[in-house]
Amino acid sequence: MELDSPQREIYSKDRLSALQAQRLAQEIAFAPVVFQVSRLMIKFGIFKMLDDAKDGLTQAQIVEKSGISNYGVQCLLESSLTIGTIIFKDNRYYLAKAGWFLINDDMVQANLNFNHDVNYLGLFNLEEAILNGKPEGLKVFGSWPTIYEALSQLPPQVQKSWFGFDHFYSDNSFDQALQIVFDENNARSLLDVGGNTGRFATRCVAYKDNINVTIMDLKGQLDMMRKATSGLKGADRISGHACNLLDPSEPFPTGFDAIWMSQFLDCFSEEQVVSILTRAAASMQTGSKLYIMETLWDKQKFETASYCLAQTSIYFTAMANGNSKMFYSGDLERLVEESGLTVEKLYSNLGLGGHSIMQCVKKI
Repeated sequence: MELDSPQREIYSKDRLSALQAQRLAQEIAFAPVVFQVSRLMIKFGIFKMLDDAKDGLTQAQIVEKSGISNYGVQCLLESSLTIGTIIFKDNRYYLAKAGWFLINDDMVQANLNFNHDVNYLGLFNLEEAILNGKPEGLKVFGSWPTIYEALSQLPPQVQKSWFGFDHFYSDNSFDQALQIVFDENNARSLLDVGGNTGRFATRCVAYKDNINVTIMDLKGQLDMMRKATSGLKGADRISGHACNLLDPSEPFPTGFDAIWMSQFLDCFSEEQVVSILTRAAASMQTGSKLYIMETLWDKQKFETASYCLAQTSIYFTAMANGNSKMFYSGDLERLVEESGLTVEKLYSNLGLGGHSIMQCVKKI
């Protein structure tokens, strides 16, 4: 694996002093406690109270405002104080910077809700998932081979947090993606592979009135898409093509200017990715292009983003399918080449999620 800057400089040395390393080791050991305490400080509104109180609040005032027992408030405050999300001076509590981000940063909120509602219980089975190559944590919700078959049947709050996480990262890159696909490359017909609820498709048909989109996905996802897009502008130019993409005998439909795969290939093993891309390449006509939009962990501008993406890989291991992860760019390019395609152009650092788009064409 070869890393570019800044990751190469960051990950090639031990960045912590002995005391900092010891602190981090203890934070890891108590990570589940830290997570749940911080989540409850948000849910019970204590962080928001402190944010609104510029002169701080006493413990008694927090008890009165929250309606929680003195014991419960004291436990949460003392834990949060040592975590570093609040500070204490002159017998009053104040919000610290980390606490401010927990209630004001939309990305933090999406990540926190995703980890609590979707991942938390299932992560107990991570060891089993790694050893078996299956999403063993998914059994906390029911018996499915992958989370994708389960999505339409998961509890409403789990669905909300899953889609909230997925949409937050993709939506912020759509404006630039639309320009690349439809302005720079003049596509008019698009196959949206794994299009879920039609979020990108609706943006496409609203972008220009001569664009037609076909969503290729599981039947359950297409049913959700039709409900989500019903009555929206341009919905009559969105159609569905039901397909089990894991079936290597399922061909791709033909005749499209562009094939779009957004946050999709990271849902599959390398062998499955090659199968999907090979079938996509076989369907491509002269001049058509395939676009792969992914958050590549080694192409991030900020190290915190690389951290978040590397941890997200563990969701795929424990909950989603047991055999995929967020891509290292070199791995994805290798799989593209193995499939009879080549990367014609790479767009990086798109949107808030630090997305990249690989623009691919068939090899000559």
